[in-house]
Amino acid sequence: MVSRSQVLGCGLDTNYVRSRLRRRDWVQFYRGVYLTHTGEPTWRQRAWAAVLDAAPAALSHESAVHAVLGGGSGPIHIAVAAHRSVGRRPGVVLHYRSDFADIAQFNTLPPRVRIDEAVVDLAAAARTEMATVARLSDAVQARITTADRLLSAVEARTRIARREFLQEVLLDVRDGTLSVLEHGYLTKVERSHGLPPPTRQAETGSGRRGLRDVVYEEWGLIVELDGRMFHDNATAYDADLERDLDAAVWESRATLRVGVGQVFDRSCTTAHKVALILNRLGWPDRVRPCTSPQCFIRQL
Repeated sequence: MVSRSQVLGCGLDTNYVRSRLRRRDWVQFYRGVYLTHTGEPTWRQRAWAAVLDAAPAALSHESAVHAVLGGGSGPIHIAVAAHRSVGRRPGVVLHYRSDFADIAQFNTLPPRVRIDEAVVDLAAAARTEMATVARLSDAVQARITTADRLLSAVEARTRIARREFLQEVLLDVRDGTLSVLEHGYLTKVERSHGLPPPTRQAETGSGRRGLRDVVYEEWGLIVELDGRMFHDNATAYDADLERDLDAAVWESRATLRVGVGQVFDRSCTTAHKVALILNRLGWPDRVRPCTSPQCFIRQL
C-alpha cells in the first residue's frame, strides 16, 4: 500500500501515479491510496490502507494486537484524534480519542496505539466477565505487555467501563493467575470459600521443567487447572501425566486436575472436596460457605 502523499514525498509526480494505474500495475484502494499489485489484499495491507486513508491515524483495539502478534482477520479498527471528522469506510471501525497524540505510536509499522491501551479497550468492551479476564490474562501470558503496565493504563483512564473490576483482575493476574480458569479458581473456589492461599506458577521441583498452577506447599498438594476440552495431542497428554507422576514419586505431592466444570459449574462442591483433601494432609481450618444461598457447604 502507498499513498499519493508518499509518492509525491519521494520526488515523483501525479503523472507517475496515473501511469501506474493506467498500466494496471497499481489499483486504487481508497481515494489517494493505492495497492501496488492487482491481487487480493492481505489483512495487513487493508490495515495499512485504513491508516493511510485516515492519516494521521493508528491501529486500535484488536487490530493493534494483531499487528503485534501477527495474523489478523475481520474489520480494521483505527483511532483518530477526537476533534477530527473522518469519513467511514466499509470494513473499518473508527474510534475517536481525545488522548490520541499521547497514545499513538507512529514509529511502528503500521502505526498503532500503545499495546496497553489496545488491550484495556478490548477488556473494557468485552461482553462477559470471563471474556474480560481472558483479554487481560492472554495479553500478559503472550508477553506483549505486563499486568503493571495495564494497571497504569487503567488508572490513567477515569471514565473507562468496569474500571474497578479491571483493576481487581489485573492485581490477580500480577499475582499469578494467567488464565480465565485460574482466575475462576481463585475467586470462585479458593477465595470465596476460605481455602488457604497457595503458591501460584511455582516451578516444578523434579522431572520435566515447567510451572505448576497452584501449589499448597505446606500440605503437599498440587492443583493443575486444565482448561482444554481435549489435549492438544498425545505427547502433551503424556507429558502432563509424567509430571504428575514425578510429583508423587519424587516430591510426595498429590496432584488434582480441575477443569472448567469443577470451577464454574460446581465451584462450591469443588471447594469442599479440595478442603477435605487439605484437612487429611494437615490443614487445620474448615472450608466456609460462599455468599450464594444455594452454596453446597451450607447444607453440610
